[in-house]
Amino acid sequence: MPAPPSSRTPLCLRQLGDTSGPSPVETAADLRNHLAAVPDPRGRRGIRHPWAALLAAAAAAVVAGAAPVTAIAEWVADAPQRVLALLGFRPDPLTGLIRPPHATTIPLVLAAAHGDAPDRAIGDFPQERTAPAAGRRVISVDGKTLRGSCTAQCLAVALIAAMTRSGQALAQRQVDGKSNEIPAFAPLLDGTDPTGAAVTADALHTQHDHATYPHEREAHDLAAAKRNHPALHESVRRLPWRDVRLDPYERGRGHHREKIRRPKSAAFAHLDHPYARQALQVVRWRRKLGTGEPTIERIHPVTSLPPGAATGSAPAAWTRGHRHTENQLHHVRDRTLREDAPKIRTRHLPRVMAGLRNLGVGAHRQDGHTNTAAALRHTARDRLRPLTALGPT
Repeated sequence: MPAPPSSRTPLCLRQLGDTSGPSPVETAADLRNHLAAVPDPRGRRGIRHPWAALLAAAAAAVVAGAAPVTAIAEWVADAPQRVLALLGFRPDPLTGLIRPPHATTIPLVLAAAHGDAPDRAIGDFPQERTAPAAGRRVISVDGKTLRGSCTAQCLAVALIAAMTRSGQALAQRQVDGKSNEIPAFAPLLDGTDPTGAAVTADALHTQHDHATYPHEREAHDLAAAKRNHPALHESVRRLPWRDVRLDPYERGRGHHREKIRRPKSAAFAHLDHPYARQALQVVRWRRKLGTGEPTIERIHPVTSLPPGAATGSAPAAWTRGHRHTENQLHHVRDRTLREDAPKIRTRHLPRVMAGLRNLGVGAHRQDGHTNTAAALRHTARDRLRPLTALGPT
């Protein structure tokens, strides 16, 4: 009996036809609608290409894995006519053909995009693209320094971002070179909707003003009490934790270590932190599998969440997940997209490129990809895949 046609098909051809992998999110969101709100700084004379089309083309190139500015310009220059038309480029009225922008146009456009408008457009698009997930949202605030932007005359550009637990950037702002991340905390969250969310941040942001701001926005603060705030740290550390019931603990292995996390939570009304309702103690026990050397660490977060608002050891898991969130975005930009390798220093180019990388990582996360490098390779194999992710199709 002859074999069925499917069994006679070579394995490589059957793999090409396999569509079981993650697929782009079905959405009516279009990135061009958000990029249209970015002000065009160019003069009225001599404009050949629409401003939003140039920004959308750069975004599509980054989603396809074009990390350096030169690679972005090459991707746009090699784009076929259909792709250029979908991005919003206009055809020549005489020939009917679309002339792609010159190789120097894209870097000049990205360097000229000024202010918070590009970051606002890039942050609004993922929120429109998918519906909010069930359960309490967690917004992590973390900063990053673009080391490739440092020159002999000026310091490196420092950025602060608000992101979800899956690594999707909701907002981004540039930190003043003469200050630090503290003054940028409230303006950063102004670009998001933190209502009902739990906001986590590093110990640097354990400030009274930063605890008051989420409360005014109907959100909750989850702050780390460390030695940079000695009074708060000592008051939480000296609480009678031996008498507090142990919450469900976690045990696991990873990075050649055995780990046990033992969280405790209790309600206290006399904490020296605005609107604080609960204090937590998390004991982290680690043992290296190779040497058997154990280490014990105790951390003491405080939160404005009332007792019963979060089930079990959720606040302790959010605290532990803050570092995981950093790895979901900033580590990927460093290692996979090699953000600090090129020396990008021209005007606003470092910040705009960081925003485009946030967009690329977030779009692939929303589409279900857990490996960003594999997602970039998959998207680069078809010129229409970046457009499907960004909405022009």
